[in-house]
Amino acid sequence: DLAAQALYEFTWNDFCDWFLELAKPALAGTDTASAQSTRTTLLTVLEATLRLLHPLMPFVTEEIWFASAPRLGVAASREAGDSISVRPWPGAAEFAGDHAGAAADIEWLKAIVAQLRRIRSEMNVSPARRVSLMLADGNASDRQRMATFEPSLRFLAKVESVDWLEGDAEPPPAAAGVVGGLRVLIPLAGLIDLDAERARLRRELARIAAEVAKCEAKLESDTFVANAPAAVVATERSRLVDWQSQHATLAAQLARLE
Repeated sequence: DLAAQALYEFTWNDFCDWFLELAKPALAGTDTASAQSTRTTLLTVLEATLRLLHPLMPFVTEEIWFASAPRLGVAASREAGDSISVRPWPGAAEFAGDHAGAAADIEWLKAIVAQLRRIRSEMNVSPARRVSLMLADGNASDRQRMATFEPSLRFLAKVESVDWLEGDAEPPPAAAGVVGGLRVLIPLAGLIDLDAERARLRRELARIAAEVAKCEAKLESDTFVANAPAAVVATERSRLVDWQSQHATLAAQLARLE
């Protein structure tokens, strides 16, 4: 059951949802090398995922494997007796490498997209409507990631333009989200009701305040600090700092709108 759930979440959420969406600009673009690289990655991951799923879903995985494996140069002939069932079980060594940096970059992109989609949903802005994006604060890593992922962000979140606020420049009235130390702003002019945005920020501040209170309650408990593993306590302290930072940023945004 645990294996099936892990495979389901990877196949549906990571592969079919995020990666297929991220692949579309490259597949539809004019850069043939990028398109071929993306296509190869899609097929490689699909073929390995089919082998992982085969014991749980034997028939459909066999059919899809016969259609996809030959594209990777893998022998897949029913007449020759080939079958996914006799292919090697995927192992970690098959995909060896240091992927932590790439994973962190994609999680950052997903967090930005999630913030923009949340703002759209709460403000009742159509998912098809293109919006302007302003970015403030953040660090060198945020700027580097944005330079890398701006085309993907424009595609995934229907972003029309991306601008950085420099120095002490004041942003226009905007709906705000926070990713780490980066402020994500959608200017509100001609887009939504300012009263509605102020109400949304108050709700979000209340939610974050509740999370801050939970973290503080745990860390103020002598039982928790004494008995929980050191790593768990450190994680809770890190979460508290993050929630407090988000609260301060959104409180400042609300003050500007008021």
